[in-house]
Amino acid sequence: MKAIVCGAGRVGYGIARELAAEGNSVTVVDWSRELIDKITTDLDVRGVVGHGSHPDVLEKAGVADADLLVAVTYSDETNMVACQVAHSLFETPTRIARVRAQSYLDKRWGDLFSQGALPIDVTISPELEVSRSILQRLETPGAFATAPFANSRVQLLGLTVDETSPVAGSSRDQILELFPDLGFDILGIHRDKTLFIPEGGDPLMPGDDVYVSLAAGHVKRALDVFGRSVQRARRVVIIGAGNIGLYVARALERVGGVRVRLIEGDKAQAERAADALRRTVVLHGDGLDRDVLREAGIEDSELALCLTNDDKVNLLSAVMAKREGAARALCLVNDQAFNPVKAALDIDVFIDPRAVTVSTILQHIRRGRITGLQTLAGGAAEALEGVALSTSPLVGKSLKNLDLPEGVAVGAVVRGDKVFFSRDAVKIEENDRVVFFALKASVPKVEHMFRVSLEYF
Repeated sequence: MKAIVCGAGRVGYGIARELAAEGNSVTVVDWSRELIDKITTDLDVRGVVGHGSHPDVLEKAGVADADLLVAVTYSDETNMVACQVAHSLFETPTRIARVRAQSYLDKRWGDLFSQGALPIDVTISPELEVSRSILQRLETPGAFATAPFANSRVQLLGLTVDETSPVAGSSRDQILELFPDLGFDILGIHRDKTLFIPEGGDPLMPGDDVYVSLAAGHVKRALDVFGRSVQRARRVVIIGAGNIGLYVARALERVGGVRVRLIEGDKAQAERAADALRRTVVLHGDGLDRDVLREAGIEDSELALCLTNDDKVNLLSAVMAKREGAARALCLVNDQAFNPVKAALDIDVFIDPRAVTVSTILQHIRRGRITGLQTLAGGAAEALEGVALSTSPLVGKSLKNLDLPEGVAVGAVVRGDKVFFSRDAVKIEENDRVVFFALKASVPKVEHMFRVSLEYF
């Protein structure tokens, strides 16, 4: 596949890295020569310096015979025009644009992104995707990562094993034998900076980050088994009233039974938030100010959400919130260089907005019938959901004895309201939804299983 990526920032870099690693021909366009020099030095991609929406620049990038254009610059308008130019002048088959401004996404203008108007196949709103990711984390507070699949019938969770965990020292086979009626499976273990798919006899060790798949109704019990059961937060303090903070506060208001306090340093932003929210108390002040935190009731809060646009402010406010009594802290962190300090700072959850956005975009790029995707462990693995069509080599194969490529584990098979796991004696049928956990190098093999073509016959 030949792809053009407009924008060499964090998201563009992530998309280009993933596509190039899979052997695709990738050209990156950005007006910054410095960013282009960096990305072409780091990755096996071609770079073009110029404005991503200019026809001559796109032509130079090779859009005339490209299969895909992904426009993820910092400008919504540049992204939208790039897609328009790619469609109108070069007939590029697939066009994806990142759109930040919520006004463009208002339901009243639902026909804006259509073939007869702005011909964009997929619009991605980073703020909405990140907000949804945060809300998913709030549903399972004992997990460091969570992703729903098959219309939330399956959950993939990341759980940390510590010395007090009931499963510490037990192998995958032992755990499955001890809990035969528990709908779950252990898919991956991240230990000492290495991610691997465990054999049946591999023990879980204190310090391991373990990825498990679960039937939706079994999540609470599985958290108990791993010693990670935590009550959902009912008293929440949000620091930052930008698009993400506002979206999360609105969602928590709809849940009911949750007391939310919102802190915002910009007075005009705070006033807009106060006008938009009904039951949330909005405070104008600095999230790093101890008195402001105390006024928000941080000492009694079960969760602090640090959602400003500044990584360092988020990190420091999370540390202060924990010191002042918050039970847990979650913060947005764009720069992966901060990941090693998470444990030292006693911050419970980092959310990388770039990783969330990249996962969403990749879901729409993947070949075959990929209907869900989540990158894991900093991009070292992916969880993918797909539909088993009649042409798929999966159909008719026994789930219990499925011969999978190296680096791939089956997470679950969903058929209607039923969820099956690798130990179940069932055969995969046409239109089953299948969830796989795959190490990065093995992702193309999973895509191959869901191919729509008739090449297997």
